[in-house]
Amino acid sequence: MTGIDIVIVGAGHGGAQAAIALRQAKFEGTIAIIGEEPELPYERPPLSKEYFSGEKAFERILIRPAAFWAERNVEMLLNRRVVAVDPVAHSLTTADGATIGYGQLIWATGGSPRRIGCAGNDLIGVHTVRTRADADRMLAELDGVEQAVVIGGGYIGLEAAAVLAKFGKKVVLLEALDRVLARVAGEPLSRFYEAEHRAHGVDVRLGAAVDCIEGEGRVSGVRMQDGEVIPAQMVIVGIGIVPAVEPLIAAGAQGGNGVAVDHQCRTSLLDIFAIGDCALHANRFADDMPIRLESVQNANDQATLVAKTIMGQELAYDAVPWFWSNQYDLKLQTVGLSTGHDAAIVRGDPANRSFSVVYLKEGRVIALDCVNATKDFVQGRKLVVERLSPDPAQLADASVPLKELA
Repeated sequence: MTGIDIVIVGAGHGGAQAAIALRQAKFEGTIAIIGEEPELPYERPPLSKEYFSGEKAFERILIRPAAFWAERNVEMLLNRRVVAVDPVAHSLTTADGATIGYGQLIWATGGSPRRIGCAGNDLIGVHTVRTRADADRMLAELDGVEQAVVIGGGYIGLEAAAVLAKFGKKVVLLEALDRVLARVAGEPLSRFYEAEHRAHGVDVRLGAAVDCIEGEGRVSGVRMQDGEVIPAQMVIVGIGIVPAVEPLIAAGAQGGNGVAVDHQCRTSLLDIFAIGDCALHANRFADDMPIRLESVQNANDQATLVAKTIMGQELAYDAVPWFWSNQYDLKLQTVGLSTGHDAAIVRGDPANRSFSVVYLKEGRVIALDCVNATKDFVQGRKLVVERLSPDPAQLADASVPLKELA
C-alpha cells in the first residue's frame, strides 16, 4: 500500500488550492491529488460561460500549468475515483482496486449534477454542465441544434441560455418556480434577468412543470405536464448538485446533505477534513445555520484554512461569501447571503442596466446583488461583514457612495 502524508480527494478549486496553500506554508511532506477526470485542476465557472462560448481555450482555464505541480512535488493521480475510506487504517480504495494510505485526508469532491427524475433523462442530447467533457459534448452537438431547452432557472441554466442565444439558437428556458433565481436572489433581480433573457430572444417560462423528455435514442422534445411538447435537439439540465460524500458517510462521518465539518473544516473522522461544495458548515452569514456553499470563494478560503490548520495555526472559518455570474454583457457580483431577508432596496435604475439590490434583515445589511456596479460590490462588503444598519433612504440613493454609509 502506498503511503502519502496528505491525500486530497478532488481536483477542483478546493483541492488545488489546498495543495498550493500547503506548499506556500512550507509543508515538506508528500502530497497527492486524486481526481476523477483525466485533466489537471481547472476552473469550473467558465464551463457554462467563457469556455462554452469559445472565448477561452482550455489551457486558459487551468488553475496552474503542469510544470507548477511537478516543481512543487504534488503528485497527480488522475482518472481515479475513490470508492471507500477506512478511517481506522488511514487508507482509501479507488475504483480500480488500488489502496492508498494517508496521514491526513482532505475531501474536496464537490458534487455531481442532480439528474431530472423523469423518463428520457438518459437520451443522447440531454446534458448537465459540471465537467470539461460535459461542455465538449455540448459543443460537438451544436451544429445540429436549432432549438435547445434549458431546464432550471438558476445561474447555470441562465448562463447556458445566454451562450446558446449568442450562438443564434432558439432557446426555451423552463423554471418550475414562479421566478428565476428564486432560491438565491430577491424578486427585483429575478424580474430583471427574466426581462433581459426575453429581450435576447429566450422564451422564459415560469411555473413550468416537465412531464418527460421525448426521443428515440436521441432527444427530440420535452413534454410538459399540460401535454405540450416543446421541440428540442438539445436539453441542458441545471437543477443543482448532489454532494459527493458517499464514501465518507459510509465510513461513519456525520452529515447528510454534505459532510458535516467544524470551524476548522474537520469532519467527525480523525485526520479527515472536508472543504468546498460538499462541506456542511455553520456559517455566521447564514445566522450560524449549517449550509453548503457552492462557490469558488468558499472552496479556496476553506482550502487555505485547512492548510494553515495542518501547519499548526488555530483559526476558524469566517469568510464572507461572494459569487459572480456573467450573462450577455451583464456582470453580476454578490456579497453575503440574502436568504431570509425581510427587505430589498433597489439602488439605481435597472433600466440603465447598472444597479444593486441591498438585502436587509431586521434593518441590518446581509447581502448585495450588484449588476454592472462593481463599486457597490467593493464598498458594500463592509456593510455585510459588520452587519451595519444604514438609513434605507440613503441606501436607495445611488449618488451616495456606500463607503460613506459604513
